[in-house]
Amino acid sequence: MADDIEDALRLAEAMLFASAAPISARQLVQVLPEGMEAEAVLAALQARYAGRGVELVEVAGGVQFRTAPDLAPRLRKVVQVPRRLPRAAMETLSIVAYHQPVTRGEIEEIRGAALAQATLDALLEAGLIAPRGRREAPGRPTLWGTTPAFLAQFGLNDLRDLPRREDLLVEPPAPGRDVPPAES
Repeated sequence: MADDIEDALRLAEAMLFASAAPISARQLVQVLPEGMEAEAVLAALQARYAGRGVELVEVAGGVQFRTAPDLAPRLRKVVQVPRRLPRAAMETLSIVAYHQPVTRGEIEEIRGAALAQATLDALLEAGLIAPRGRREAPGRPTLWGTTPAFLAQFGLNDLRDLPRREDLLVEPPAPGRDVPPAES
């Protein structure tokens, strides 16, 4: 029995290591011995890697090995960090994330600026957005939505993990009100 559990842990570890995308329990159960619960194997593997240089984390509807958060800043000195997206691309990505499925025209209306094709192309190339069908309207515009790669890139398990829009808004102080000094 102990050999079966160890074998399942090794198999799960190998599958997670080999995959570039997060692995779901449903995917894992397909390779585990019959009767072995994927959730139990993942919990044991997560416990085994807790506090190590890599940790098993829930992201994008599955689990994936990630660098321990406390080590990431030190690794940025030697590991090439992916190129940052331009501001227009980040604005567009935010709009898609919060309003999906959304058309290009709706993105432009929300941003208050035209959307360059190069911006959409950059997000498509990065695998952060994908077409999600077409709107039943004149011209049948493409609907855009985020991808599992978006969730993984931003360390989210689900779109519900996005901060609420209300929490992101900063209200300026009312006129005539004293603003307390920042604490040191």
